[in-house]
Amino acid sequence: MSLLIPGTNSIKDTGYSVANSLRFDSGSSDRLTRTFGSGGSSALWTWSGWIKRSKLGSRQSIFTAYSDASNVTRMEFTANDELKFNDENTGNTNGRIVSTAKYRDPSAWYHIVFHWDSSDGTSSDRLRMYVNNVRVTDFSDTGNAPSTTSRLNTAMTHELGSENNGTFFEGYMAEVVFINGANLDPDQFGEYDADSPTIWKPKDVSGLTFGTTGFYLDFEDSSALGNDVSGNNNDWTVSNLTSVDQSTDTCTNNFATLSPLTFSEGTLSEGNLEIDHNGSAGKFCASTFEVSQGKWYFEAKLLNYSSSSRPGIGLAQSHNSFRGGIYANTNYALFLPEGGAYESNSAHSVSGISTSPATNDIFMFAIDLDNLKFYAGKNGSWFSSQDPSAGSNGYTIAVSDSYAIATGANDTSSNSARTNDWQFNFGSPMYSITSSNQDPNNYGSFEYSTEGFYALNSKNLAEFG
Repeated sequence: MSLLIPGTNSIKDTGYSVANSLRFDSGSSDRLTRTFGSGGSSALWTWSGWIKRSKLGSRQSIFTAYSDASNVTRMEFTANDELKFNDENTGNTNGRIVSTAKYRDPSAWYHIVFHWDSSDGTSSDRLRMYVNNVRVTDFSDTGNAPSTTSRLNTAMTHELGSENNGTFFEGYMAEVVFINGANLDPDQFGEYDADSPTIWKPKDVSGLTFGTTGFYLDFEDSSALGNDVSGNNNDWTVSNLTSVDQSTDTCTNNFATLSPLTFSEGTLSEGNLEIDHNGSAGKFCASTFEVSQGKWYFEAKLLNYSSSSRPGIGLAQSHNSFRGGIYANTNYALFLPEGGAYESNSAHSVSGISTSPATNDIFMFAIDLDNLKFYAGKNGSWFSSQDPSAGSNGYTIAVSDSYAIATGANDTSSNSARTNDWQFNFGSPMYSITSSNQDPNNYGSFEYSTEGFYALNSKNLAEFG
């Protein structure tokens, strides 16, 4: 089986900008629903959307229409991380394809397009699937070539991010478009960048003909996240999603999150911005992006902790192992809020810091890899008279290297009661903040000043990383 990892396909500023995505949390049963009216075609349509996955290894619905288990159209990721389309009509398969490729990159935005045309003279062209402008032709499973209508554009309930209020999607969606009555190729929704022909990027779709039941969800109205801006006013009902779920992490400016590929134990949620470390010792998770130069800022909100967990946040070298919140190898930087200590390299030298962490404390971190300095603070005040903007009194990072943001626990004993829960803000927070500070490039939304440091996103990486 093949493994498809396209990488951060929005690593530079490519012109057309997508302002917002919608962040889905499966644990909160997030979804959008709509029942279509008359006038649409269920025999000819195109669905397009940009998707960034957060949770891997579980079945997750993207877009569905159903009346019961025997009458359903579903687009989904399988438990094996394949991409699947399936249409069931009174229990009979009307069309099914399952990709051989695995889509397991939680740092990447995928552009996914599905076609349905039951009247196409070539049976293999009636149901088509594209990812990043490449038609998927290798399948681990196939079912009948569709010769009739699908469940879409019928009186059935349609859901974005769920099926029958279950198999919920976890991650981000942007630029979701449904074209009724026409098959459009991916180049109607995206294009290759002129300067970087391997980068597939979105383009303005507002001028497309959407058809009677077509819609365009851009998620730009935080008070009406299901607002259809196609001109058809085919609006969607929002369930369990609020304005805080509107994200600036998009397919044109990709923000760092925590990576499930590095997570050893516990729970990741809220688009991989919330981490629950409960469980046995030796827990660890790193960010999706690594940096070797530049000045970077992020915040972390403490939800809950126990002193036995000794939570740690800092930098992780990509080539080194990380155990119990402390590197097993040399050269690292780690701040331990619970113990009020900063540790660096294999000697684990410690300098005392008075911190006394409490629930809802927001810790600030400024990483200067140009000068190998590390700054930490809490609730607007930097520890040990540090001044990141002036470059003074920073902790020393031992070695110039490639680092990811990391979080772990320093306790190496078994303790089921241990608690260590955080919400991370790399610039697109999943929790409400009382201010809206941005970095010098006007990216991100932070509680406190970034002190001239930058949010960890693809546009800043292209300039400074």
